[in-house]
Amino acid sequence: MTPALLVMISMMWIPLGMLFLGQGDAKSSGFTTGLVGILTIIGGFFQAAQGDLLTAAALLVFGLLYLQVAHALLTGVTDMRTVGWGAVTVGIVCLITALIVGSGYLFFMFITFVILCLAVFLNCYGKLSGKIVGYMLIVLALICLIYPAYALMGHYSLPF
Repeated sequence: MTPALLVMISMMWIPLGMLFLGQGDAKSSGFTTGLVGILTIIGGFFQAAQGDLLTAAALLVFGLLYLQVAHALLTGVTDMRTVGWGAVTVGIVCLITALIVGSGYLFFMFITFVILCLAVFLNCYGKLSGKIVGYMLIVLALICLIYPAYALMGHYSLPF
């Protein structure tokens, strides 16, 4: 189930990245982000029911952050600091997950998610350009969502 969720999440990260680059509109991105947030939370509960609590925790916090972002995009929130602190919380969960995993591609993925969450936080406080966050979302969607998802679906293992 997790590989399919990763592909679905990329369907939100790439358009959101394009929004940060000035292409698209907030309401369409907000709708997609909200839908992906709901489905990510459902996937997190499914993983928890299967006993995969590490994956469940990551999916649940990301899903909640996606809902926070969706609300901000749909309602036109101008003070994004609360979203930034949500990203910090997700970054902490990702750091803990990376430390538990210890090495390999999953470690790499979670460390890049920590960096992305820090970038989102800095952007929400006006300290980092939205263009950088946009490019990060697009690139990381390709190397940390789509690529490992299809590697798992096709080879049943991560690249390293």
